Amino acid sequence: MAIINITSLEQSGVEVFGTLTEAQLRNRLEPSKGIFIAESPKVINVALNAGYEPLSLLCEQRHIDGDAAGIIARCGDIPVYTGERSLLAQLTGYVLTRGVLCAMRRRVLPSVEQVCKGAKRVVVIDGVTDTTNIGAIFRSAAALGIDAVLLTPTSCDPLNRRAVRVSMGSVFLVPWTWLEAPVNSLNSLGFKTVAMALTDNSIPLDSPQLAAEPRLALVMGTEGDGLPKETIEQTDYVVRIPMSHSVDSLNVAAASAVAFWELRAK
Repeated sequence: MAIINITSLEQSGVEVFGTLTEAQLRNRLEPSKGIFIAESPKVINVALNAGYEPLSLLCEQRHIDGDAAGIIARCGDIPVYTGERSLLAQLTGYVLTRGVLCAMRRRVLPSVEQVCKGAKRVVVIDGVTDTTNIGAIFRSAAALGIDAVLLTPTSCDPLNRRAVRVSMGSVFLVPWTWLEAPVNSLNSLGFKTVAMALTDNSIPLDSPQLAAEPRLALVMGTEGDGLPKETIEQTDYVVRIPMSHSVDSLNVAAASAVAFWELRAK
């Protein structure tokens, strides 16, 4: 490893941790050159265990022989940039969680068909742009038996730094990709589609007919506007979560956890 002490915010090599935007890191024109940032030793370890390639580390000086020592040892011969906490906060724009960040290589994403092969339960995230919600949905998906995650292009990137952190690394555990086609295209892969929405013809989440379906794709939208009308009209079922005290809906992350548990493959 090469430990490099940062003395200036313009130091070469640290652009990925400060001046590059999430869009620049993602590099949609050349996906094989895309980068994402993993934050905290626990999350970085999950990414390493999943086979992601580390490129460089940013670490507070006091953590080199402490919290980050195991990460540094695992990452091998890559640059380890370090400096005082205040300087690193100026560089990144935030105080580092547990004092360490890792720039990692993105992978070329699989096709929808590859992600869905053999899956019994998948979730489609449609138009959810809040990074916290994306991370929480992935964490619930990993914990509650969802086999794959599909996201519409209007949704937040799961490898956004905050989404990765909120997911506690679950974005590295569940296969995912972008769904460019309409939701009903999943019917050709053997899925019945389920729109989570409040409509006049919605059925309760615990309806036996849903549990009996061998392959389900749950479609989740934003908590504000919900799913677009045209998306709801494409689905095979429209489903609601029965609630009390005149509450009409839950945050999309909370609703997804409830739905994943209730409709898990038995």
